[in-house]
Amino acid sequence: MAAYDTETISFVHHWDERVFSFRTTRKSSLRFEAGQFVMIGLNVDGKPLMRAYSIASPPYADYLEFLSIKVENGPLTSRLQHIKIGDEILMSQKPVGTLVLRDLKPAKRLWMLATGTGLAPFMSLVLEPETYERFDQIILLHGVRKISELAYYDFLSTDIKNHEYLGEIISQKLIYHPLVTREEFKNQGRIPDGLDSGAITTALGIDPLNKDTDRAMICGSVDMLSDLCDLLDRHGFTASPKSGVAGDYVFERAFVPS
Repeated sequence: MAAYDTETISFVHHWDERVFSFRTTRKSSLRFEAGQFVMIGLNVDGKPLMRAYSIASPPYADYLEFLSIKVENGPLTSRLQHIKIGDEILMSQKPVGTLVLRDLKPAKRLWMLATGTGLAPFMSLVLEPETYERFDQIILLHGVRKISELAYYDFLSTDIKNHEYLGEIISQKLIYHPLVTREEFKNQGRIPDGLDSGAITTALGIDPLNKDTDRAMICGSVDMLSDLCDLLDRHGFTASPKSGVAGDYVFERAFVPS
């Protein structure tokens, strides 16, 4: 039987009726790489009900943060969305995952491509110093249906540039480009479509995707992941075949929105 620790909820924020984030305590024994995930859950009818959640906080934080959707009939999220400060949750002891920097070949630019709560691992990665040591430019694209689902929008647009230690380098290297599909917004459309047509790179005033200079990380819906993998493959990119083997792009299959 898998071993789980118990952590305590220390903060909860509901972005809208569909998306929320929360923080928990963190045992000093837990170590992880930016981009990895743990299994978290609740005891239901005397048994642990667990799902994979990417860690949104950076490895050096003394807390753990997670981003979740609310599914009305979801076995876990129908319960998890009602957590409050002081409640306890279960958490696996060993972080894992394929969305890590070490599995990318060296390059100049890094594309972080996310939809919905797939943003979570990139919140950790944009606050990871190694990200800026390895790449000259980081482009974070976050696609959602509604404006209210743009979790961390203010932080990524403004506050992150005032980070105590990384603010200056983040201001120089990070481009944040949110997109919305079902409401009017300054950037509209799907990430795969915008990259395929060149609309996104044109809007940002940067060079098109290039396998010789670019690397990518993908986390989001099944359809978006499939479309982006196909797009990158067509542009000559090669996916990391397994953990520990570097490629031109990596993606996380473990995100389960239920």
